[in-house]
Amino acid sequence: MPDPGRPWTRAELATQLRAAGLADGDAVLLHAGLRSIGAVLGGPDSVIGALLDAVGPQGTVLGYCDWQFEDEVLAFPELRDQIPPFDPAASRSIRDNGAFPELLRTTPGARRSAAPGASCAALGARADWFTADHALDYGYGPQSPFGRLVEAGGKTLLLGAPRDTMTLLHHAEHLARFPNKRIRRYETPILVDGHAEWRWFEEFDTSEVPDGMADDYFATIVTDFLATGQGWQGRIGNADSVLVEARPMVEFAVGWMEQRLA
Repeated sequence: MPDPGRPWTRAELATQLRAAGLADGDAVLLHAGLRSIGAVLGGPDSVIGALLDAVGPQGTVLGYCDWQFEDEVLAFPELRDQIPPFDPAASRSIRDNGAFPELLRTTPGARRSAAPGASCAALGARADWFTADHALDYGYGPQSPFGRLVEAGGKTLLLGAPRDTMTLLHHAEHLARFPNKRIRRYETPILVDGHAEWRWFEEFDTSEVPDGMADDYFATIVTDFLATGQGWQGRIGNADSVLVEARPMVEFAVGWMEQRLA
C-alpha cells in the first residue's frame, strides 16, 4: 500500500488485479465505485489502463451502460417528439450506474451494443464480438454481452461497487424458470439509418424484484455464492472488491432463484 496521501499508480492497480485473478485474455465486466479506490495517478483513465494491462492485448473490458433517456420516455409522454433517439455511438450512459461505463464508452477504440436499456460498452481485442448483434428484445438473454460473457468464460468484477449492482444476475433472472415473471413492454426511439424510428420493446422487467424477494436480493446471491468458496474477495486500491467467474456465478444464481421462487 502506498504511503498515506500518495496516489495509487496504474502499475500497482494492475498488479492487484492480476493477484485477484485476472489473467491474459480474460474478458471482465466491471462495476466500479471509482471514489472508493482512492486517489489514482492519472485518474479513471489509469484505472481503465490497469484493467487492460491485467487482461493483456487479447483481453476485453466491459461496462454496463444502459441509456439515460429511457426512463424519460416513459415518464413524460408529452415530450415524445423531443426525445433524442438512442444512438449506440453517441447516447450517454445512465447516470445511475456511476461514471465508469460512460468513461469506458468514450475511451478511443470502445464499442457499444445496440439494445438501449441493456447496452454495454467494450474495449479490447473482442469488443466487436461482445457488442455485435445484441438482441433488441429480451436484451439480458443469451444474445447479449452478458450471454457472451458466460460463453467466453469471462468474469465480473465489483471494484468498490455494492454486491447488489452485479448486472450479470439480470441474465440469470432471464434464464431462471419461475412463475409470474413480469414482462415489460415499452416504446422508445432508436436511430436507424440516420433517422429516429420509434420501436416497441419487450423484456423481462428488471426494474422490479420478484415477489417475496428483498430489494437487494442480488447481494444475498453474491454473498451465498462466495460462501461456497468460489470467487475472490479483497481490496484493490482502497476498494473492497469481488471477482467471480461468469458461468458458475450465473449457474448458481439460476439455481438459487428457481429454488426460492418456484
